[in-house]
Amino acid sequence: MSQENTKKGISSTHIAFIAMFATLAAVLYILNFALPFAFPSFLEFKLSDIPILIGTFTLGPISGAIIVVVEILIKLVVKGTTTVFVGELSDLITSCVFAVTAGVIYKKHRTFKGALVGMAIGTVAEVVVAIIINRFVLVPFYLEFFSHGSWAPLLGMMKPLFPSITKQTFYNFYLWVSVLPFNLLRCLVAIVVTLLVYKRISRLINSVNRKIYGKEDHDEQKSKRTTIIFICVGVFLVALLITFALLREFVF
Repeated sequence: MSQENTKKGISSTHIAFIAMFATLAAVLYILNFALPFAFPSFLEFKLSDIPILIGTFTLGPISGAIIVVVEILIKLVVKGTTTVFVGELSDLITSCVFAVTAGVIYKKHRTFKGALVGMAIGTVAEVVVAIIINRFVLVPFYLEFFSHGSWAPLLGMMKPLFPSITKQTFYNFYLWVSVLPFNLLRCLVAIVVTLLVYKRISRLINSVNRKIYGKEDHDEQKSKRTTIIFICVGVFLVALLITFALLREFVF
């Protein structure tokens, strides 16, 4: 895999590529879909981890975390939330754990083996965190706020796949036969696609950076001013997205 160009810090093109990856991730996040033949219908499969992981490897782990945050905000503005932000918070945490863990390891060991090790450890971390969040946050929250303490709706959604499920066996079926393999599959798909396309995308980004910043007569002061402007615009847009997301949920 090609090496990330970090000598010049955060450039305007770097920020532009963060926006590109975040937008693509948001589109894929909005287009989530269920796999009812294999998993409960409320576990929606997301392909947005693909641009997140590629962006993290190409731009760095901090940029990867920013991509996840912006992706979630765009989704909230466009589609809103059906879980009072709890589901989005869960997705934010699991995606960050997966991509940033892999990105940190790859940044220290920029080899194919380092990438594989990073993605493997990121997958394990993501699956563990997903199980913990589902067990202690998502399911209790759903029971309390959506079904008023009744297990019937949850059991009803699980019975098509697990006819013998009961309240006592719910977590055995849900955590170990649903959440665990579901998140493993999600990470595996992102890993396979990333391995196939990362090199080409990384070369493209490095090529763009070289064309813009590779000239000897480049104005360093102008570059700094441009970067500051892009950062300010980025912060403003993120604040705007947060405002619109909150207005959509609590006003409109």
